[in-house]
Amino acid sequence: MGERKRMLNLRQRTIAMIIVAILFLFGMVISGFLINADKLTVNLDMKNSAPSVSHLFGTDWLGRDMLARTLKGLTLSMGVGLLAAFLSAGIALLLSLLASWNKRIDSMVTWLIDLFLSVPHIVLLILISFAFGGGFKGVVIGLAFTHWPSLTRLLRAEMLQIKSAEYVGVSHRLGKSRRWIALHHLLPHLIPQLFVGFILLFPHAILHESAITFLGFGLSTEQPAIGVILSESMRYLSTGMWWLAFFPGLSLLLMVALFDLLGRNLKKLIDPFHGQKA
Repeated sequence: MGERKRMLNLRQRTIAMIIVAILFLFGMVISGFLINADKLTVNLDMKNSAPSVSHLFGTDWLGRDMLARTLKGLTLSMGVGLLAAFLSAGIALLLSLLASWNKRIDSMVTWLIDLFLSVPHIVLLILISFAFGGGFKGVVIGLAFTHWPSLTRLLRAEMLQIKSAEYVGVSHRLGKSRRWIALHHLLPHLIPQLFVGFILLFPHAILHESAITFLGFGLSTEQPAIGVILSESMRYLSTGMWWLAFFPGLSLLLMVALFDLLGRNLKKLIDPFHGQKA
């Protein structure tokens, strides 16, 4: 009875952490959408103001409210991360299903995974983003084409394990096609891993988008992206305006940590192995 109660409490704590993470992330997104253009306008009378009650994150050298800019930047980063993670998860699912077709295609998929993982991640991301013209489109394509290998390797391993199951062999002997087996046996088992992998791709995509934007290879400087805010704030840190980089950077880390918390707890909730291990 005590063991059952402990397991129940662990499940309740996991669900509670998932709800808290979702509420915080939802609050960030809604706050970013509700901010009107007046909050982002130039106000030279309030320039270089330290954090206060009226401006919690302070203001920048043009008098723009840093809290409003940070929330807008987080919303933009979340949009980029959502699209890039969705495309990466789609590529990973497609390649893992193709790998189940025959050994030759499986070898090609494995070779592609090793090739992409052998190149320094940020270098490959910058090259792809630059090749597609940079900006929003270049960043999304670069993130999508560089974040699929790890998830593909995980899905491929899961797929190989399912292929060795007895019921899959029975379907083969009954004359079912490879396409039918992939859709009815492999795909349903890959969906939970794919969903968790999709969530866990978010923090990586968001951090890498901010990194290449900070280096000048990402989003346009006209957009209130976190990478742009951090890049612009570097020239003012020596003058003591620490809040220009501190609060946006801390907010970015908080959002990444929330996505990571959400993904890991969803994995505990969905994966039966973790449920038995807890």
